[in-house]
Amino acid sequence: MKFVTYRHGGRITWGAVTEDGGGVVDLGRRLPDLPDLSSALESGRLDEARDAASWAEADCALSEVMFERTIPRPRKIICIGVNYGGRNAEYADSSSSSNPSVFVRFPASLTGHGQPLIRPPESEQLDYEGEIVAVIGKHGRRIEQQHAREYIAGLTLGNEGTIRDWLRHAKFNVTQGKNWERSGSMGPWLVTLDEIGNFEDLRLQTRVNGELRQDDSPVTMAYSIEYQIEYLSKFITLEPGDVIYTGTPTGAGAHLDPPVWLAPGDVVEVSVEGIGTLTNTIEDEDLS
Repeated sequence: MKFVTYRHGGRITWGAVTEDGGGVVDLGRRLPDLPDLSSALESGRLDEARDAASWAEADCALSEVMFERTIPRPRKIICIGVNYGGRNAEYADSSSSSNPSVFVRFPASLTGHGQPLIRPPESEQLDYEGEIVAVIGKHGRRIEQQHAREYIAGLTLGNEGTIRDWLRHAKFNVTQGKNWERSGSMGPWLVTLDEIGNFEDLRLQTRVNGELRQDDSPVTMAYSIEYQIEYLSKFITLEPGDVIYTGTPTGAGAHLDPPVWLAPGDVVEVSVEGIGTLTNTIEDEDLS
């Protein structure tokens, strides 16, 4: 099932996309003690929400809603860097590591499907990074790889938008470049894991103005999604509503020759068959 966070009729709510893909069942109205998708995850009631939506008729057309960030209150936003095949070659220091690169983002840095990514006046180097995003569905610590899927509620998509020159303000950190408000996105919805087969069979593609820029599969990941769950859960407790941006393929604008940055009017589409397409335009920040 596809769960979505959206705005309609002057209120923000959450719901399930109907089987035909054309409507939305308002679960915020049908389950009033669960005000949002984060609450459903945190309370372990996603199956109840699925049951409530399975027999209901749509409350509105999907085309009528404004999408919000899929997980409205993520407990943690964890990002894995330099993970797909060929990524090390994009950097001057191409040394490999036996452990993944890990950093974090803050919720305000992410917006929803169909909403603009914001380019700040401080830099023109806004770049895209299409990613598969894993959403945690239950508490876990020191989770073994073979049990990792048991802790994942489902998958969504992300554009891990980055202000490139701000990544290089100091050594050994990327926080400044990764956390500009509304520079990245998540969506369009959460697809529950029962609808997802082997992660290695997924195909992640990113297009800018229709041009294919990124095209790869988790099969080339240095650290599989299951391994990421194992590694991260060694030093933190993974909790329902946590999200993991699992890495981006080669082909970001910073590594084209010459580099190509996103500009107002551009359209970025991140797609995985079976999950959907996350689409965002680019706008300059409104300073008025």
